[in-house]
Amino acid sequence: MKVLIVGGGGREHAIARQVAQSKKVDKIYCAPGNAGIEEYAECINIGVMEFDKLVSFAKEKEIDLTVIGPDDPLVGGIVDPFEAAGLRVFGPRKNAAILEGSKAFSKDLMKKYKIPTAAYETFENPDAAIAYLEQAQYPIVLKADGLALGKGVLICNTLEEAKDGVKLMMLDMQFGEAGSRIVVEEFMTGREVSVLAFVDGKTIKTMTSAQDHKRAEDGDKGLNTGGMGTFSPSPFYTKEVDDFCNQYIYQATVDALALEGREFKGIIFFGLMLTEKGPRVLEYNARFGDPEAQVVLPRMKNDIVEVFEACIDGTLDSIDLEFEDNAAVCVVLASKGYPVSYEKGKVIKGLESFKEKEGYYVFHAGTSKTEDKIVTNGGRVLGVTAKGIDLKQARANAYEATKWIDFSNKYCRSDIGKAIDEV
Repeated sequence: MKVLIVGGGGREHAIARQVAQSKKVDKIYCAPGNAGIEEYAECINIGVMEFDKLVSFAKEKEIDLTVIGPDDPLVGGIVDPFEAAGLRVFGPRKNAAILEGSKAFSKDLMKKYKIPTAAYETFENPDAAIAYLEQAQYPIVLKADGLALGKGVLICNTLEEAKDGVKLMMLDMQFGEAGSRIVVEEFMTGREVSVLAFVDGKTIKTMTSAQDHKRAEDGDKGLNTGGMGTFSPSPFYTKEVDDFCNQYIYQATVDALALEGREFKGIIFFGLMLTEKGPRVLEYNARFGDPEAQVVLPRMKNDIVEVFEACIDGTLDSIDLEFEDNAAVCVVLASKGYPVSYEKGKVIKGLESFKEKEGYYVFHAGTSKTEDKIVTNGGRVLGVTAKGIDLKQARANAYEATKWIDFSNKYCRSDIGKAIDEV
């Protein structure tokens, strides 16, 4: 088979590595890819939103399977023109990817089908939002309705903070059109857990659990980011929690979308909050999480291409997902100043240290090649991932491996996975 992967971040690097292990695959392309993905794939200079060019490329090269990585092209409807051209593609159509594309849509879906989530209201008028906030209980959460690179969520402790948040989103348009409509949501407390799942329109099969660290600084302080690190599995995701989610959240979401005429094939990412009253849905994504993919996929035993095809063909019920009985931790190496402003073009040293080491991986998120050197080309630069027999060993291994890499302005949180010490 010939496979095309669309995207160019750490998630797509993790997908490419997994696809490369499939006995069914002879050739991998990635558009646009990055310096690390080149180990597995031929990188093509086509952007993720250039749908016509991507479809033409897939037809010209007789691609057997296209895998869509990021949220923007999925929400923008990339799957539809691929299907219209008779091409096999893994990911939800536009009318199903709205599950991630609009928080208002997903909240309304959960309310209609009684899927547990936080209480909320939706606003398109900033004055109406502020009037509501003047009567609200604090803390409270403001969410941009559309895609905002994982940063469109503000936790406001006071009315003044909430008013500033409305101004930031709806008047200053810091998140562009994504903030023209906002969701104001009850603040929930508890442990956060991420669960990724394969879906074929009717059947859903969940992967091993994970937990992300969104804030830029230690102690979950600082600005929201695309993710500063993650670990898998989550010790807080118990069998009791899994049973509850299987009964009231996972299948219920797939069924709700089908009843709305929005058949979902691809990945649903469930962001969960484990509250005192039970698990609640914090958010949905319509693709692999990043950096969750970097700890979940290296532990997966299945041939991922077979799973992708089963989702497309509606035969996922015949697949038994299997994961290694171990743990993995990913620490993101970022450029100092991320997510606000940072320098690019810094030479990265030490990448060769990972070549011969079993259970250690370095996934490229924001890198590029300049002549024969690999340099920084983004805020999140690399995801350093390591396995271990348990979470504590995996965490120690991952932090040891971060020392093998060096570049100017290198920054990482020092407390990824610290929550496991409390177990």
